[in-house]
Amino acid sequence: MSKSVLKVGVVGTGVLGSHHARVFAGLGDVNLASVFDLDPEKARRVGAPLGTPSAASFQEFLESVDAAVVAVPTAVHAEVASKLIQAGRHVLIEKPITSTLQDAERLVALAEQSGVVLQVGHVERFNPAAEALKRIGAPRFVEVHRLSPFPNRSLDIDVILDLMIHDLDLLVALDKSELVQIDAVGVPVLTDRVDIANVRIRFASGLIANLTASRVSVEKIRKFRVFGSRLYVSCDFLTRQAQVAKLVAGAGGAPEIRMETIGAGVGDPEGEPLRRQARAFVTAIETGSAPVVSGSDGLAVLRTAKEILERMSDMGPNTLA
Repeated sequence: MSKSVLKVGVVGTGVLGSHHARVFAGLGDVNLASVFDLDPEKARRVGAPLGTPSAASFQEFLESVDAAVVAVPTAVHAEVASKLIQAGRHVLIEKPITSTLQDAERLVALAEQSGVVLQVGHVERFNPAAEALKRIGAPRFVEVHRLSPFPNRSLDIDVILDLMIHDLDLLVALDKSELVQIDAVGVPVLTDRVDIANVRIRFASGLIANLTASRVSVEKIRKFRVFGSRLYVSCDFLTRQAQVAKLVAGAGGAPEIRMETIGAGVGDPEGEPLRRQARAFVTAIETGSAPVVSGSDGLAVLRTAKEILERMSDMGPNTLA
């Protein structure tokens, strides 16, 4: 007996939702069964070119899918995702997992009780350049720059939850020791929320991380640099490539720096992070394995982001109790 084809849907057909729909429609062994948006015309414009019907109501959408991507505004993540999970549907929810820690905790608990996959869309984990981070044994210093032109979207959240959270996720995955100190500054520029921020974090392991995020830049930059013992990794998430420099013994025992490039670059369609993320979501559902970025992972990163926001207005150092 052949297995049934997984029916996936996308709720929220804005910029991100439309990309999710495109990716799932192209997976081949998955059926993009439905799309839904409070704006029916927007949903139709996304679904029609893909041959996917747009649901007339959320209930109709829910009944037509086994799993769903939640790409609605962050403020309603918890409301939409909880309805899907309670109905036994697997959920891939865009980052941040929710707007509050309480909602995130409830969502994680609900997914565990319902026995469904809850994956959080921290897509940089699936960027081929991120593979280089696995080479780092004990990171000592991290320098991050994530800059973007004004997006005119995700304006219901500040730049910490909009952009920096990608790098916080990578950082927490890289070093699982406790955060012992956070220094953070940020200012609003084009909105009434923080649009540019700089954060310095010290971990119990001794790792120091310096992160800058801006959505008021004239250029787009996605650089994540890690310095370890005799090792340096520079990830460029825009090119999907990383450079690894390692100090080795050369001819005659003289020290030598050996360079290696990781990642095929943007020319490889199979390397698209969103596609790799979608495939991992489907694999977790079909095999019953834990997702690469679980709800608990999303909660941990959100907790870090909230701690940063609490200290944003204080220019002095803050030691965590």
